[in-house]
Amino acid sequence: MATVCGDSRAGWLPVGAVALAAGLLAGCGSSSSPSNAASATSGWTTLGSPNTLSVAAVPITANSNSVGGSANGWTDYNPPARYPGMVTLGRQFITMADGTRLAAIVSLPADANGKAIAGSFPAILVQTPYNAAFSGATADPVNGAAVPYMAQHGYAQVMVDVRGTGESGGQFSLFGSAEQGDYSPTVDWVSRQPWCNGRVGLFGASYLGITALLTAAQQHPAVRSVFAVVPAADPYRDLAFMGGEPNDEFVPLVLLLITGFGLIDPNILNDPAQGVRTILQHLENAIATFQVPLLLKAQLGDPAVVYDGGFWQTRAPLDHASTIRVPTFIVGGLHDVFQRGEPLLYEAIKHQTTAKLLIGPWTHAQSGTGVGLPMDGVPVFDHIELQWFDQYVKGLDTGAGRLPNVTQYVYGHNHYVTASDWPHPLAQAQRLYLHGDNSLSATDPGQGEVPVSVVQDPLQGVCAQSTSQWIAGYLGLLPLPCFSYDNDAERLEAKYDTAPMSQDYYINGPILADLWISTTAQDADLIVRVDDVDPVGRAFAVSAGLQGASARAIDSTRSRSLDRQPIQPWHPYTQAAMQPVGSGKLVEVQVEVFTTSALIQAGHRLRIAVGASSAPPSIPPLPDLLQTLIGVLSVHSDAAHPSSAVLPVVPASAIE
Repeated sequence: MATVCGDSRAGWLPVGAVALAAGLLAGCGSSSSPSNAASATSGWTTLGSPNTLSVAAVPITANSNSVGGSANGWTDYNPPARYPGMVTLGRQFITMADGTRLAAIVSLPADANGKAIAGSFPAILVQTPYNAAFSGATADPVNGAAVPYMAQHGYAQVMVDVRGTGESGGQFSLFGSAEQGDYSPTVDWVSRQPWCNGRVGLFGASYLGITALLTAAQQHPAVRSVFAVVPAADPYRDLAFMGGEPNDEFVPLVLLLITGFGLIDPNILNDPAQGVRTILQHLENAIATFQVPLLLKAQLGDPAVVYDGGFWQTRAPLDHASTIRVPTFIVGGLHDVFQRGEPLLYEAIKHQTTAKLLIGPWTHAQSGTGVGLPMDGVPVFDHIELQWFDQYVKGLDTGAGRLPNVTQYVYGHNHYVTASDWPHPLAQAQRLYLHGDNSLSATDPGQGEVPVSVVQDPLQGVCAQSTSQWIAGYLGLLPLPCFSYDNDAERLEAKYDTAPMSQDYYINGPILADLWISTTAQDADLIVRVDDVDPVGRAFAVSAGLQGASARAIDSTRSRSLDRQPIQPWHPYTQAAMQPVGSGKLVEVQVEVFTTSALIQAGHRLRIAVGASSAPPSIPPLPDLLQTLIGVLSVHSDAAHPSSAVLPVVPASAIE
């Protein structure tokens, strides 16, 4: 059985997996790998949700050997334009059943003189909180602005301000029931316009991608397909309360942007009275009704917000995904703010309809435009979107269904790699133990190993990849190495390294850090970083996970396992599930490290680093903050308290 370099014995063996044990890794000490026959049955279970239990995962086998125009199965679909240009019509309003008017901007194919082409077209619908008029004025496709490329290929494009944003009336509710109640009537309005032939595709990035998925789940007959870029699956766990603690970077930024764009009306001079009324309504909603009160509730510990429950579950696309029946394309990023949820959405949809997953080496800011494409045969986004909608909205045979099911960029390999499914069917679990001498290996911990202690400094690790990631990647634009490499962030953290790998070591999927900890404070917030350490010592930030120790309760019936080993814990995050820590008490905390794909090359080391500060991405609510501020966190690693990490390891040969 292959092991991490420098250790010749296996520290674990999955129950009933003896036949699969040989060649677990294409890593240190062995070149063997699972055969196709042995790996045909996945060892994965699914990850549950508040409304579903974990079950055995059934991998997709269809289209496993996709054929396209390149070596990896991709085709660059770019047919000649049908029309010279695009024209945008004047502001239109859609009246909801309660009288609320939603603002819409419609763009149509145009001739060389800028005149709209007569006739009806399939429509692409985008529903945005970021002010359609402003996005259109800046021609920003990330915020859903109409794209001339799509108009030139025969699509009407419709941008609609969701309730309480942009130029729309009503009260904003962040995907609340009132907003979701507008989705189908909006599709109905679009599909009945004279310029629409009754076929609608749903498109959008980030918030706009979430509205697309929630709309598709309502099964309006006019909706034929979805192309969702960097959407959330479970907003509570993916972002808003990672590890049970409020996100103090991205969520306030989003609410600030929505509020700010709601106070901008490029057409206020055309109708000053209506424009002023709408702006004042948005301002009142933000200050007194929703945005500011929501942030205050999060920081003051309001149970309705800080714990998972009806507020968040109503807004979770993952809880609605079981009713999506139209072909769906999901785009994600390895360092996106919704890094955790994007593959979960693909997994939830793939057995119901045609689904594809593309994950690039992107932050949130980079994901919307697919920075670096084309690469390795993967085309630019416009071409992929056109291929998808031409196939599933227009009904043409473009080969979209024959594209690879899963395409992921692999850190360390630095190329895109395709697979038949996610989670990777060839993955097998390996448990590596954290040792008192700061090593990481498959060797069982000894009786006398001493804990490694770190100071609970709330400002430690501020300049880190995780900090940049949770502010959409914008800090990464600064020329500071700490936003790509974890060396500075980990100076006061407990670091555990493998010996240099003798062979490439391929990780693909979620990672579990199973830690025994104690603290001299009353509570602790943990951050676990996973790094690829090169021969000169630079620690590239592969992934990370956050977890509040008092929110450590696990629901095993909803947690994911691989080869019967836990690998993705499901924490209830309810008030009833909270478990105090207390000074000096040893507790076991399972930390979910978000899913990734990375190749630790031969000669490199794998690092697990454990810290006691997750600021600024996540700071406990004020009632809990003082319990974590001053103290010493100890990570235990003796035989009775074996801290470890469980990794999904795929044969490196699968990359080829």
